[in-house]
Amino acid sequence: MRIAYFSESLLPNMDGVSHTFNQLINTLQQQKIEFRFYSPFKPGQEVEWSERVRQMKAVSFPLYRQYKVSVPLLDNPEEDIEQFNPDILHVAAPTFLSFYAIRFAKKRDIPVVASYHTHWVSYFSYYGFKGAEGLGWRVLRWFHNQCDATYTPSSSAKRELESAGIKNVQLWPRGIDVKKFSPKYRSEPLRKQISAKDLPFLLFVGRLVKEKDVEDLIAADHWLKKQKARYKLVFVGEGPMAEDIQQELPDAYLAGYKKDEELANFYASSDIFVFPSTTETFGNVVQEAMASGLPVIGVKEGGVQDLIDDGCTGLLARPNDPQDLGQKIFKLLQNPDLRNQMTQEALNRMQNRTWEAVNMRLIDSYKQIIHSRNGRQSN
Repeated sequence: MRIAYFSESLLPNMDGVSHTFNQLINTLQQQKIEFRFYSPFKPGQEVEWSERVRQMKAVSFPLYRQYKVSVPLLDNPEEDIEQFNPDILHVAAPTFLSFYAIRFAKKRDIPVVASYHTHWVSYFSYYGFKGAEGLGWRVLRWFHNQCDATYTPSSSAKRELESAGIKNVQLWPRGIDVKKFSPKYRSEPLRKQISAKDLPFLLFVGRLVKEKDVEDLIAADHWLKKQKARYKLVFVGEGPMAEDIQQELPDAYLAGYKKDEELANFYASSDIFVFPSTTETFGNVVQEAMASGLPVIGVKEGGVQDLIDDGCTGLLARPNDPQDLGQKIFKLLQNPDLRNQMTQEALNRMQNRTWEAVNMRLIDSYKQIIHSRNGRQSN
């Protein structure tokens, strides 16, 4: 089997999409499956599969300059794709690059599938474009219904896509590396460094942007301060809201972007993970926190609600309700025994969610779609 991928995010760009594809590549290599990526990003030569990436010409995305959007008309990859001769194409977002790939697949009667990584339509309201949501869903519906299947990471996202009229939606959840994220990485020197040696340590990990509902966490912090709760709030990540957070929460610790063992240290050294985002299709950071032994406080919206067993592995607050979020945090701050129970249950839940298992499910789906297409061609 030969698979061509089209993604606007890939290493060295670091986000949930590139992380997911990086883990998938590990499985593809283990299974000796041929693959090629078309992307505006290309990892350095130190990455084993770097030569399997055709770097596309691109322009920076206006809202986030670190992101790039491919312009295939400036860099026609048709000959390269034909030489690779894929059995199936996989596109990752409704971009010019993906539209190009779908057109190529239709002309040559090759199956094409899509994955749904981001609730990007829901971002419109955060930037004053709520009225564009209807158009956004129409574009998404057209885009995904051009594909033989759409893979989504959570049951809630699957239900949302199906209710919007998108067909052939399948689950492709996300795995977790329990060797990389583990309580064993707890660091007392780190806790001392951030002035949390004798205080409960609350952690947020993610991009510091409006669509992660960081403002709700800021407001929850203000409410908790009125209750005279004692804790240290730490943000790991970068983004345009960093300055606002520092101004609003002068006692908070902004660690910046962390990865690998440094990131594992922050997770394992914390006591509670707080993630108020309502826009997640899944929530990789929630699994990373649970594998590190943290109870998680999230909200009852988006993919996060599918990961947290309310009252068992964490607590779910009402979406966009800072006081309810604050009350859930306060409950765990006041009850270390409950935190310990949730820690053990979270660790137990993560033991069977390996990347290999979830990616083999995706590969099996590829095979079924290719077989179905070949069967139709022979009739």
